[in-house]
Amino acid sequence: MKTYLDCFPCFLNQALRAGRIATDDEKKIKKVLDEVGMMLSNIPLESTPPETGRLIYHKVSEITGNLDPYREIKSESTQKALSLYPSLKSHVEESNDRLLTAIRIAIAGNVIDFGANWDFDLNAEVAEVLEKDFAVCDYNKFKDCLDEAHEILYIGDNAGECVFDRILIEEMYKPVTYVVRDVPVINDATYEDAVQAGIDKVATILSSGTDAPGTILQTCTSEFKKVYDNSKCIISKGQGNYEALSNERRPIFFLLKTKCRVIANDIGVDEGDIVLKAKQRSARK
Repeated sequence: MKTYLDCFPCFLNQALRAGRIATDDEKKIKKVLDEVGMMLSNIPLESTPPETGRLIYHKVSEITGNLDPYREIKSESTQKALSLYPSLKSHVEESNDRLLTAIRIAIAGNVIDFGANWDFDLNAEVAEVLEKDFAVCDYNKFKDCLDEAHEILYIGDNAGECVFDRILIEEMYKPVTYVVRDVPVINDATYEDAVQAGIDKVATILSSGTDAPGTILQTCTSEFKKVYDNSKCIISKGQGNYEALSNERRPIFFLLKTKCRVIANDIGVDEGDIVLKAKQRSARK
């Protein structure tokens, strides 16, 4: 997805939020804003938002000296999600369509996003998404892809959300490779976060190699790109991964809640909608 003009104030808001979490020193936070502001003047609209996000969070770490400001927040959100795990499993087991309910639950977990949404009620979000109609629902295409694929590549998003992803992984009955960020960035999931959520019990965990808040392929490892290129069914969670991969012609299914107007408009839905969107396959695959 390209960068839109409305992305620029959001970039500054992200820098301010991350700066305040990283330090109490207002002079350092002001320096973050000053340097990010100057940097934004050179950002082309053709770049993806995660490419800019990567530069912003590098700058926050560089100026504040805090390499993982969201560490405690990530752990707390995972613990909260784990406390909901038994009830989430019950929702799946009691439903008429276990797979579709698990997809809804995975999307509900996408609310745990401190880059886009600071104020959320996790319990209320789960209840809402379980009842909400999909704005885009390529469920039949997803089931066909799942049936045809020998294994699944699942690109994760946020810590805490991993617990909700685990619910879906447990309903797919296929080998899954679960992809995490290489190093901390916002509250995106790293290897340690995925293990805390129990993903290692249901999937193979693989780092993409990127330090961006989205899967920017140019910054990923050759190991990840080989798995990605050979995958016949890819699940991409969240807004950052949508922003980075929406122009890719691969068998990708985007699972997310639209938490900003720009992304909602890009998809063609309303802000706050839930989406299971299939991306067109490349002709060579």
